Amino acid sequence: MNDLTVPSSLRQLRLDALRGLAIIWMACFHFSFDLNHFGWIRQDFYRDPFWTGQRTAIVSLFLLCAGMGQALAQHQGLSWSRFWRRWAQVAACAVLVSIGSWLMYPDSFISFGVLHGMAVMLLLLRVSGRAMSNRVCVLLGTVAIGLPQWVQHSFFDTRLTNWLGLVTHKPVTEDYVPVLPWLGVMLWGYALARWLLRARPALLAGPVPAFLHPVAVLGRWSLSFYMVHQPVLIGLLMLIGTMRT
Repeated sequence: MNDLTVPSSLRQLRLDALRGLAIIWMACFHFSFDLNHFGWIRQDFYRDPFWTGQRTAIVSLFLLCAGMGQALAQHQGLSWSRFWRRWAQVAACAVLVSIGSWLMYPDSFISFGVLHGMAVMLLLLRVSGRAMSNRVCVLLGTVAIGLPQWVQHSFFDTRLTNWLGLVTHKPVTEDYVPVLPWLGVMLWGYALARWLLRARPALLAGPVPAFLHPVAVLGRWSLSFYMVHQPVLIGLLMLIGTMRT
């Protein structure tokens, strides 16, 4: 969700706005999914390219922003202690997502979704990012994205091992964001932000139009929004459903 480490006083409004646009897109996607779940529309969210393509694009945009945010955090010299505090929030929210999805979808609950993946990938990036050049980040990111297409084994098909991503088939789950290939997207975002900071800093630091300020604020609080939006949407649809009967 958010970049996890940059305090509000050091934010880049353009990155916040980009993340805000991603979370608005995600909320619209989830609202459509909820309408389908309650039978108000009939769509195949698991096989229809219109929906699966959107999911891929939304997750990619989030992880690109997360990689960029981590590069900004390191550039601004933010401490490990602050990183651990924010990382713990993401990890705790990931656990809550697993519990909530198990209560609602016991046969397809989320054991390694976007927050689980981000917690692991951000830690990897925090540990190793400084030691890698941008070229190495882009190269490793490309390998990470391609590796699940080249290497697959049934060993990775269980809930205890599918977090790596080298599965022979996608698991039955409501959300699945394994380290591979998604670490590659985060590495690309990390390299992109470092390049922008060096070569085109104004692209990150410039202002945003006034109508995008609320979107930037939403992007700043994206983790909180992510955690509350589905319970709110589902609760509203259930309430409306009872009023219609």
